[in-house]
Amino acid sequence: MEDKERFFSVELKSKADLKNVTLANDSRDSVLIEGSIGELVQATFAEGIILEIVGKKGTLRINLKEKELSSTEKKKSPEVRQ
Repeated sequence: MEDKERFFSVELKSKADLKNVTLANDSRDSVLIEGSIGELVQATFAEGIILEIVGKKGTLRINLKEKELSSTEKKKSPEVRQ
């Protein structure tokens, strides 16, 4: 059985590009990380299993196979006719 858990990493070139990091100390136990990787440089699949989105200010990586992405064309709702 294939592992359904997803992992990610965000690597920023400067602390100045980090907007917010919140580690909640309440019952929700939530974490929020916000920042900017800047203008898109490229988005590729590394080793076929890691989606790597590279920006001018940083890189976002998540383990996600290309075949797991669904086409936006397939998910578009039919236009409502008036």
